Amino acid sequence: MRVCLLGVSHWHGGMHLDAVRSSGGEVAAVWDYDPRSSAAFARVHDVPACARVEEAFEAGPDLAVVMGSPEDVPDLALKVLSAGIPMVLEKPAASTTGGLTRILEAVRNRDCFVAVPLPNRFGPAFGAMAALEAEGRLGKIAHGHFRIVNGPPQRYREDGVGWMLDPMIGGGGALRNLGIHGIDAALSLAQGTLRIVSASVANRIHDEPVEDHAHVVLCDDAGTLFTVEAGYTFASMAPGGDFEWRIATGNAYLIDRGETAQCATLDDGSIRMLAPEHPSTRYRLFMADTFDRLRSGERPTVSLEDYLAAMEVIDAAYEKAKA
Repeated sequence: MRVCLLGVSHWHGGMHLDAVRSSGGEVAAVWDYDPRSSAAFARVHDVPACARVEEAFEAGPDLAVVMGSPEDVPDLALKVLSAGIPMVLEKPAASTTGGLTRILEAVRNRDCFVAVPLPNRFGPAFGAMAALEAEGRLGKIAHGHFRIVNGPPQRYREDGVGWMLDPMIGGGGALRNLGIHGIDAALSLAQGTLRIVSASVANRIHDEPVEDHAHVVLCDDAGTLFTVEAGYTFASMAPGGDFEWRIATGNAYLIDRGETAQCATLDDGSIRMLAPEHPSTRYRLFMADTFDRLRSGERPTVSLEDYLAAMEVIDAAYEKAKA
């Protein structure tokens, strides 16, 4: 698989390059809105840089990874779609849900492959759940709790993406940026409509125009309860922060803390450790899955429709928090 990385000044640019290479792919070209950024990225990672985005298309990629400021990504995504290149669309892809709908309409008109990197779908808890369900041993889902709390928002200024802290560009703070992973997890497990029970969104520590902490409680039509917590309130700039996925079912209790993961099952009385996968390297699992699905002609595991659904729930959570 030949891949072009577009918008490499995005803080996930290095993660996508690592994911491509670890999945057996080749980075055919890199490009950025700022030529200095693409040149620097190319020097560090020994990949070819393009001065114009059209040059990246001419390199004949099998896949394009689209990144950047939400002000720029929709137009870039439409260029990729017009070129007929399958796409990985990095978040945030639009400042508003309406902006994302514009991309979705173009995708539907062209029937294009667009995968969205919500890589916690490939974490050990979800893998163990799929195995138990295949064996008929999972049971009804009772509740799920999804927490991602990273370090201070200053990290985004240091990474050169200070626009993440402008609500008019990024579309929100910790909930929109980090909480979307938990919202997507809840949506993927929910039966029927996911209803917001309560939402709290606030600046608890940092004086920024976007929230640094959010807590959302949701319930589906079957009565399954989900909680999502997201924050920029971890007391360290080091990668990782506080990550925990917990899912309870009729026969299993699964815990994923990034560095460790475990699964308890009632029917056999066991508590076993699962092979962990650090959240930062789950992009490798996502990219490998994307390559496999491109080769087989399958639809992506996480689609643009899934991304839009999560954005709409977050919109509703922000409104609920105002009430």
